[in-house]
Amino acid sequence: MRGRTLDNAFAILDEAQNATEGQMKMFLTRMGRSAKFIITGDITQTDLPKHQPSGLIQASKLLKGVPGIEFVTMDSRDIVRHKLVTSIVNIYDKADKEKKK
Repeated sequence: MRGRTLDNAFAILDEAQNATEGQMKMFLTRMGRSAKFIITGDITQTDLPKHQPSGLIQASKLLKGVPGIEFVTMDSRDIVRHKLVTSIVNIYDKADKEKKK
């Protein structure tokens, strides 16, 4: 992907929580004229090795407030899977919060 410019493109980076910081920067800097980039990911489900930071987390911190960049955060109210998935996500979120205390 290096060296490419994506003009007039609509690009989606899915599962971006597993992109490294370098991979995220590389993807974001390919954006050409009239391009739209969508990045999706769940930072609670990162599969990177513990020593490898997520590029999605870094990008969300660095780019928050930049004009033309929007962040949409979803929670258990946005789940469209089986109704038990909402309960499961809420239980895991509660356990994570208690672990951080």
